[in-house]
Amino acid sequence: MKKLMLLGLIVLFGIAHAKMVDGIAMIVEGEAVTTAEIRAVQQQRGVSKAKAVDMLVLDRLQKAAMKNVNLSEDEVDAKIADIAAQNNISVPQMQKILKQRGTSWSKYRSTVRDAMKKEKFFKEKVIASIPAPSDDELKIFYKNHKKEFTIPSHISMIEYSSEDEEAMKHFLQTQSKKGIRTRTVTKKTKELNPALLSMLLQTKNGEYARPFNAGDRYVVFKIKSKRGRINMPFEAAKPAVLRSWKQQQQSKALKDYFEKLKTNADIQILR
Repeated sequence: MKKLMLLGLIVLFGIAHAKMVDGIAMIVEGEAVTTAEIRAVQQQRGVSKAKAVDMLVLDRLQKAAMKNVNLSEDEVDAKIADIAAQNNISVPQMQKILKQRGTSWSKYRSTVRDAMKKEKFFKEKVIASIPAPSDDELKIFYKNHKKEFTIPSHISMIEYSSEDEEAMKHFLQTQSKKGIRTRTVTKKTKELNPALLSMLLQTKNGEYARPFNAGDRYVVFKIKSKRGRINMPFEAAKPAVLRSWKQQQQSKALKDYFEKLKTNADIQILR
């Protein structure tokens, strides 16, 4: 059975909280941090006590920030239905699976609600503050991170084509080659248009790429192998460059946001 995609949302921090069996070490914006939690984070993350304390302070600041983020029950229900659909199961089936795994429905809903609140907060407070990059900025980023944008120099494939769309659909469903022309081809990636290249790179060896209309015929490629390494030209790499740039900027903006909150936060050190 497919593993449920419970964490399809952006999670800002993931701190596993220990039971409050030890004394309170500090209070951050009204939220307690215990000595047991500090030790747990040290062990789980393999970090120093000072780093564990810093992570827990940021976690409590996040909790305080989440208090003003509101979601309706309908929004939570819609997200759960979407998660179930992504896993090709119904909501009742999801409830049954979670029960078998020892997770109560109320706890799962709470997990989804918290993740949604974090995503909403992230979009409203962090992403909205990041201006769109210019082409010059992306080119500089590309130049400084070229090693991240390497691709195979050649892709070997079996090309299946037909002028009849129905014949192509039938082939994909049954593997019947009636009305289908077949040939083995090897393409240089630098000669492929960016859209086709992106599609082929996302397709694993032994799998079929998405069929497309080539104008005079319908074509689908089955990937045999990918070999060699070259740097992607900027124009071909641009979508990946933009994604990588955004990830870097979002991480920085998130860190800066909570560092500013930390400066003015009400933090009481008790032990």
